[in-house]
Amino acid sequence: MAVKKFVVGCFDDEAVLFPAVKNVRKAGYKMHDVYTPFPIHGLDHAMGLRDTSLHTAGFIYGITGTTTALSFISWVFTKDWELNIGGKPHFALPAWIPIMFELTVLFAAVGMVLTFCYLCQLAPFVKKHHFHPRATDDLFVMTIELTAKSNEVEIINFLNSVGAKEVHVQEAETGWWLGRYDNDSKPFDNMIREEHSATA
Repeated sequence: MAVKKFVVGCFDDEAVLFPAVKNVRKAGYKMHDVYTPFPIHGLDHAMGLRDTSLHTAGFIYGITGTTTALSFISWVFTKDWELNIGGKPHFALPAWIPIMFELTVLFAAVGMVLTFCYLCQLAPFVKKHHFHPRATDDLFVMTIELTAKSNEVEIINFLNSVGAKEVHVQEAETGWWLGRYDNDSKPFDNMIREEHSATA
């Protein structure tokens, strides 16, 4: 995994974060991500993120479940194991609707959960870099990736000008890896040292 350099800005108010995100985009800096302790309505649009395709995936999974149920039941009752149940026809579609519905819901629910976990890289023993120990507590953390054309000092000054309470530079792996957080004696020790050295 590639190790990249990031400028991390911390905000203590969503009212300050929102315009800061827009200003960072207008300035042309490469925004990596924004971490907030709670969902903020409209932040995805401010960051320029496209709408999620999870609902489309859910529809495809649901149709797959419906097709699977209809195909399997049709094959069982008309070809593989024909039974005369109360004089009903072998292709008794109204009687199959509850099973088709349940399989539609099952495929859609399980498929969307697995897709969400894959897109967000959530799984047991998957470990990712945390840019600040208070990112899920009471701080709003914005990370800007440093590229060959970007100026580190300029970005730090820019974040300070748009209302950031803390600004520091970190080097982090951008992907994910296998590991356990409970094996780390001090998981944020390096970040705290980096923050102190950057603000000193």
